[in-house]
Amino acid sequence: MTQQGAALQTYNNELVKCIEELCSKREELNRLIQQEEAEKSRLQHDIRVLTEKLSRVNESLARRLAARADFDRTIAETEAAYMKILESSQTLLSVLKKETGNLTKATGPRSSKDH
Repeated sequence: MTQQGAALQTYNNELVKCIEELCSKREELNRLIQQEEAEKSRLQHDIRVLTEKLSRVNESLARRLAARADFDRTIAETEAAYMKILESSQTLLSVLKKETGNLTKATGPRSSKDH
């Protein structure tokens, strides 16, 4: 029976050793889990902060794009109006030159045939 008792004691010792190793591995795994949970929490916080920043940037960008579109529209309208003014000025100048020429002919020195 002593031999069986010794074998049982050996098995018991090995079993306790295996259980202790499993507990040690579980504690290490638990430590790693806690580290990853902390990192996950930090990352989720960073995502929230970056999402808020992205939202603010998108809103600002939309406002600036709308303002730029307004500038583009105003510039295009102003340039079109300016071109019309230039065309009108050119037409006015042509008419004025023609009328000046006609007036000069009408008021110019009379030829000797007119006397």
